[in-house]
Amino acid sequence: QVQLVESGGGLVQAGGSLTLSCAASGSIAYIPVMGWYRQAPGKQRDLVATMTRGGGTNYGDSVKGRFTISRDNAKNMVYLQMNSLKPEDTAVYYCTAAGVRNTNRLSIGDYWGQGTQVTVSS
Repeated sequence: QVQLVESGGGLVQAGGSLTLSCAASGSIAYIPVMGWYRQAPGKQRDLVATMTRGGGTNYGDSVKGRFTISRDNAKNMVYLQMNSLKPEDTAVYYCTAAGVRNTNRLSIGDYWGQGTQVTVSS
């Protein structure tokens, strides 16, 4: 019903920057919350940042001041600008859409993308 496709991952040196993008498609009226989580090998999936449709944000402690989330509600897209990247930011980054409302304004659940790899070399 809903697909999320991430792009923009890759390899970058420590101190560098990357921008991730995520596009949601399907029978979508609106998405209350979109965001990013990440998972490093052998670790749990952790919050990076989320953003409400109205612009409210929530960031994981380890990325505050370095990462910026933004979204385009009309296009059902969310972005993550990552600056001052560190080797510990290396992970698979997953896009999420929470509480998606379909064209009948019914909640059809939460969705995840397939993930995009971000590798930061020291």
